Amino acid sequence: MTSPEAAKLVGSDRVLAVLIELAEHPSGATLDELTQALQSPKSTIHRALTSLRTARLATQLSRGVYVLGDEFIRLAFENYAARPDAAIVEPILRALSDRFGETAHYAVLEGADVVYRAKVDPSSGAVRLTSVVGGRNPAYRTAVGKLLLADTVASEGELRRVLGAQPLEKRTPNTVTDPAALWSELQRTRELGYAVDDQENEPGVNCIAVPLRLGEGLPARGAVSVSALAFRLPLTDLVARVNELRTIAAGGRTA
Repeated sequence: MTSPEAAKLVGSDRVLAVLIELAEHPSGATLDELTQALQSPKSTIHRALTSLRTARLATQLSRGVYVLGDEFIRLAFENYAARPDAAIVEPILRALSDRFGETAHYAVLEGADVVYRAKVDPSSGAVRLTSVVGGRNPAYRTAVGKLLLADTVASEGELRRVLGAQPLEKRTPNTVTDPAALWSELQRTRELGYAVDDQENEPGVNCIAVPLRLGEGLPARGAVSVSALAFRLPLTDLVARVNELRTIAAGGRTA
């Protein structure tokens, strides 16, 4: 027999699962769609939706169609705007995007992944990338990820533990999937103070990243990067301009 504590935990987990699934359906999802996606009985999903609607974290658009509630959106944006990162990062990303005419990102390391906390697309004249705020990518194949791994991982053995036992996916012909080769690159990255993605995560797109630090000698709070279409701004050109990137990331514009 299940204890009341265990039942409460399962119920809480189910509410969170429904909330997360609703986030994948900005136009709304039906009870049947949620039931199928989460492989749970309709009665369980309905109870979770009732809890979310009571808290105004979900709402019913029309008969049987549910979406995230405005209260959830308000809380998310209010929390993001109040974070210290937001005030620091947004002007930096805007300056980078304006200077390079390409997309600028800010990301942090979470386990073996990077999570994009902020993004600024160029106002005009460039193709917008598919990355989204809150989205993830494996750290080993991104410039921001390699930079942050280089700042936090102290040995090849530790790197292997972070990456896990599963083989690394070779997303493009350039993706580095050998942990030993990746460790060598991380050591070079630490020496250079910047990291690159040579079309390793997405064909035709290269990237360069530098750390975002809040003070001299402090560990990287995250990484900022410029992602560019390779035919328009080759990686060699990005590397040649790394000092511009560093200056802007430090809070000042280059002349």
